[in-house]
Amino acid sequence: MSRLTELWGEDADAALHRGHRVPARRALARRRSAGEATAGDTLASLFVLGMPVAADQLAAALPTLGVDGASALGLVAVSPADTVSPLVDLRPYSFVDADGTVDWWISSDLGEISLGHALAENHVLGVGGASLTLSGLMMHTPVTNVLDLGTGCGIQAMHASRHASRVVATDISERALNFARFNAELNGISTIEFRLGSLFEPVAGELFDHIVSNPPFVITPRAEGVPAYEYRDGGRVGDALVAEVIAGAALHLSPGGIAQLLGNWEYRDNTDAFERVGAWFDTTDLDVWLVEREVQDAALYSETWIRDGGTRPGEEFDTLTEAWLNDFESRQVTSVGFGYLTLRKPRAGAPTLRRLERLGGPVSGALGEHFAETLAAHDWQHALSDASLARTMLTVATDVTEERHYWPGDEDPAALTLRQGGAFARVYPMGTVLAAVVGACDGELSIAAICGALAQLLDLKESDLLDEVLPSIRELTVTGFLEM
Repeated sequence: MSRLTELWGEDADAALHRGHRVPARRALARRRSAGEATAGDTLASLFVLGMPVAADQLAAALPTLGVDGASALGLVAVSPADTVSPLVDLRPYSFVDADGTVDWWISSDLGEISLGHALAENHVLGVGGASLTLSGLMMHTPVTNVLDLGTGCGIQAMHASRHASRVVATDISERALNFARFNAELNGISTIEFRLGSLFEPVAGELFDHIVSNPPFVITPRAEGVPAYEYRDGGRVGDALVAEVIAGAALHLSPGGIAQLLGNWEYRDNTDAFERVGAWFDTTDLDVWLVEREVQDAALYSETWIRDGGTRPGEEFDTLTEAWLNDFESRQVTSVGFGYLTLRKPRAGAPTLRRLERLGGPVSGALGEHFAETLAAHDWQHALSDASLARTMLTVATDVTEERHYWPGDEDPAALTLRQGGAFARVYPMGTVLAAVVGACDGELSIAAICGALAQLLDLKESDLLDEVLPSIRELTVTGFLEM
């Protein structure tokens, strides 16, 4: 539970995420009435809820900086009535990684809740859902240099500084870079270099071990009257921005380097988006792993992002919806997919990995660690011939369970599946032979030995059993059901 949630409770916190601050405001009022208010209440009221506070209360909450110091930094405005109003959103941000617990403060522009109206086009977003998604996906293998493409408030660059000697953070917005610099300094991070410019222009000719990006991928109509928010609109038609970032990553990754980014892709003319998206990778010479997490129909996608900009239902909302749907109709777009892309530059030779998959279920655990383990497992099994793989001894991962489903009255199961408890919570269907092989994977017998014993029991050829199960063994190893 975050420090803010501790102040006003989980229900009020959920209401804040829906754009309603009244429950949180009432909770803080109850704490004041009970004499339980602290400096945290004052700071939360001011910088998170966007409510004015008395100058003496802020002075007590910030004894070192003081009201004058906060004003000089551009954090607050002081009125003649000795009340203080926020000029920025400032809130605590905590997480735990391999190196321990981290507590940061992150500043950004005031949100719609505080402003009471739609956002400005140069709005600098704080730590939103997409930011949390990407930071959770980020692999933390130590590297020399990282590029954070489209840094915004700087949160991904700050995360990357935990595992990189040097981070370069770029953005097309000078305002965003100013916030990002401030956040880095506020949290004592000195290894980030900030550069102004569009996409890869500020790093032309440079190579990076790791590229992370929450790019401005939101599909926005190129029509008069439609706000072009810098934090989410890349200025391209349709999903071309994501294709451009992929092509640029291929030119800026060191051998063995990895790029991780979020993106959208259009489903056009009722065809599978993967057929078109797959072509984005054909000329890149990159290993590719794309995970689609969600698909929204064109109308819902439009509503989501119009509302995200602070426009409420009404005449303006309807006008923007018409523009969005007209834009989608011009390309015969029926829906839009959202997900993650992991790209890797092979150290030598041609790419060996190409996974485009839909995983819409709940996720759990450290996905960054899971991504790293999946790439390592892919490389391990790819280097082995079938004969070598058959000689390996594997174990079932500790989060994996087996499910058996029976028709009423039947002794034999009608369906067998493996279910993963962590990561993407995958489900893998099995036949009886594969189920028997997996069930015997305890690290003491090789796959060949297990298949040899089953062959004798079932009066089958060992080679036939191996031919049947080895493709599944490879997949189960890559996806984490089986471990080396």
